[in-house]
Amino acid sequence: MRILKTFGENGAAGLAAIRELEQRGATNTAKVDGVVRGILEDVRGRGDEAVRQYSARFDGLGDADALLVSREEMLEAWEGTSEELKAAMRLAQANIRAFAEKQLPRAWSFRPAEGMEVGQIVRPLSSVGCYVPGGRYPLPSTLLMTVTPAQVAGVERIVVCSPKPVRETMAAAYLAGVTEFYRIGGAQAVGAMAYGTATIGPVDKIVGPGNIYVTAAKIAVSQETGIDMPAGPTEIVVTSESGDPEGIAADLVAQAEHDPETLAVLITTKQELAEAVALEVKRQAIGNAIAQESVAARGFCFVTETVEAARELTNRLAPEHLTVDAGSDLRWVKNAGSVFVGHHSPQSMGDYISGPNHVLPTGRNGRMRGGLSVLDFVKVITVQQYTLDALREVGPHTIALAEAEGLKGHAESVRVRMR
Repeated sequence: MRILKTFGENGAAGLAAIRELEQRGATNTAKVDGVVRGILEDVRGRGDEAVRQYSARFDGLGDADALLVSREEMLEAWEGTSEELKAAMRLAQANIRAFAEKQLPRAWSFRPAEGMEVGQIVRPLSSVGCYVPGGRYPLPSTLLMTVTPAQVAGVERIVVCSPKPVRETMAAAYLAGVTEFYRIGGAQAVGAMAYGTATIGPVDKIVGPGNIYVTAAKIAVSQETGIDMPAGPTEIVVTSESGDPEGIAADLVAQAEHDPETLAVLITTKQELAEAVALEVKRQAIGNAIAQESVAARGFCFVTETVEAARELTNRLAPEHLTVDAGSDLRWVKNAGSVFVGHHSPQSMGDYISGPNHVLPTGRNGRMRGGLSVLDFVKVITVQQYTLDALREVGPHTIALAEAEGLKGHAESVRVRMR
């Protein structure tokens, strides 16, 4: 990891690095956009035939392999899973469900004036597609993280797509009660969920992380199908004045092993802490090739002049994962996907067990939204109702505004009902 000061005569390099990090997007899909759009158009035109062709080419799908994973296969996977892992999955599912239930918005209404009632009703999406990666690291935890809040929201049809699903992913699907699970991935899976094929019906929204091809495909179909967010490489920032170097380094290495392009950052005013963490990261990353590559390319320890500067820099970076020293730090946190407080809150707990979702905004999208939640699976529909007396009282104000804008039809639609 590079140790860079952000102040003084040696601060120029640190400030230049920060400016570069601020320009990052969730992911740069330009280099694959052409290929992805070709796949999507092919899937739109040829449906299952194209899906099978690309799945055979990229994921080794056999001619005799059914696209749909049967419930019998999921049951067999569940029965072949260790009791220890079953217990972990059940706990994760329960915590994710409990958290989503707390997040679920409620219907309400109130009367700003007598005879005038306004409010909202909440309705689930009709169908969603959950993309579960199956590449470098199969992620059964992502299946639970995407399917469970959709179930809490009341979504009737939940589709899961995952290439080359391993036993653990199929076991998680069985636990979650998934009935539509397709052994496909990549841009072809996104296309199938967005446009529909003879086998796979289209969905209203696609959620879940994926590689650059999946991300590019989600962006491309987003004009026709809802998506949660573009997902880029994992990001971690630890902002600390008093943290333990071993624990901080462990979190940095843990997130760095996700992807060679992971952003791993420590922000502190303590030069000695930065040096200790850098040494610990080097030691703990031994034998972990992906983490070593990641921290060498995008690992930074920024040493700021003041605590206030460290906090400002943290919010400027708007990281996916953020660790801070104490609960009092939450007062200054403005931009982050998920926050972990204190030495005994390793970020890996959030990846699996805590309940808050691990599908989180990257590329500074933490300035604009939080992580995946039950809110991604519902619609808030507003409602308004007037009595004649209320309309006669409030309507003239609407008429005045409509006529000021030159919209005579708007004014008349109120006037005719006030008679």
